[in-house]
Amino acid sequence: MSLSQIQQRGIMLLNLNHIVKKLLPVPLRFWCRVANIHQSVMVLEIANASWKLRFLYEQHQLLYSLKNNIIPSLSSINIKINPDMDKKKELNSIKNKKRNCIITNTFLEKKRRLSVKSATYISNVALTLSKGKLKNTLERLVQLSIENTNSVF
Repeated sequence: MSLSQIQQRGIMLLNLNHIVKKLLPVPLRFWCRVANIHQSVMVLEIANASWKLRFLYEQHQLLYSLKNNIIPSLSSINIKINPDMDKKKELNSIKNKKRNCIITNTFLEKKRRLSVKSATYISNVALTLSKGKLKNTLERLVQLSIENTNSVF
């Protein structure tokens, strides 16, 4: 197989993958991809067994649509579980959650401030308590509010 044939096959698989994803329900689109097509059998990779089960409900409709509109010679769809797809999605979702968390924390830091009056009340409560974890926590909270107030002005 020459390099140009490999390139054409890759482009064909990418286009087929794009078409298949359009035909699938939105939640399922992110968890599967066209891996290959060989001897009238399309090989789909699915992230895990639960998504495979979900895909089995859609398999007949997808096969029917592809057979009638795009690949008349298609006889079946073979489903393979590829756990690496699931790991990539998890890593991406973790990165997105961290990014959103940083954005949210930055927003909250700017938005939420402990007022001087509240800090005074908490300080008075801390003074009435005997030594203990709660007293130390309240004192640190008051100290943080004082530092934040000083840094704002």
